Parts: sequence; C-alpha cells; structure tokens
Amino acid sequence: MHAHSPADHAHALAVASLQAPDVTFWTAWRDGALCGCGALRALDATSGEIKSMRTRAAYRGQGVGQAVLEEILREARARDYTRVYLETGTGPAFAAAHALYRKNGFDWCGAFGHYIASTFNVFMVKSLA
Repeated sequence: MHAHSPADHAHALAVASLQAPDVTFWTAWRDGALCGCGALRALDATSGEIKSMRTRAAYRGQGVGQAVLEEILREARARDYTRVYLETGTGPAFAAAHALYRKNGFDWCGAFGHYIASTFNVFMVKSLA
C-alpha cells in the first residue's frame, strides 16, 4: 500500500498541468544530469506564459536558467507571439529569478489570465513585437 500526501497530490496536479496539449516543456542537461527545466503555455494566438522555470541548486549561477529562457523565447517568437507573461514568487528566494527576467527585458505587470494577485506572487511581461 502506498499513501499519498497532500504534497504528492499538488505535485501530480503540477505535472498534469504541464502535460496539456497547449504546453511545450524543455529540460536542460549537463553530463547526463538534469540541470533545469521550463515550459511555455499558449494563452491565446498572440501570447504565451512561461511556466515551471527551475534550476537545480547545484547548477545555479551557471547559465542554465538563461539557456532555458532563451529557448522558450525562441519558440515564442517562432509562434509569432507578441507577448510572453509569467507569474513568480516574491521575497529573497526569488531575487535571482527576478534579476534573470529583468535582464532579459521583462517588466512588471498586473495579474493576467486566471491568476489573482497576492503578497506571494508577482507578474511580468515581455513584448516580442
């Protein structure tokens, strides 16, 4: 018998949401080790959302996030998107992510799609036009 915790359920929901037909998922590998990942979800015909950007702790500061982000943006442009949005967390743990996105031309914006703004999340957008 295998018991599932609420965390297992949340993880299963997160994985299921990335397996949707409107999501493209990338992984980054170095010497056979998974370094990071990211995804792009179609919002509509002209915009997308960056999802699940992660870099494993051992690979932070080595350009993994930048490489994954560049690939996602390349695909967004190939789809003729004019904007790419993202939702991310707040606080010191997210400072590196905020810096990465700002360095790549993302600006702060309001909530989009189904999101509701809170003290735990922030929103960014990048124009590709």
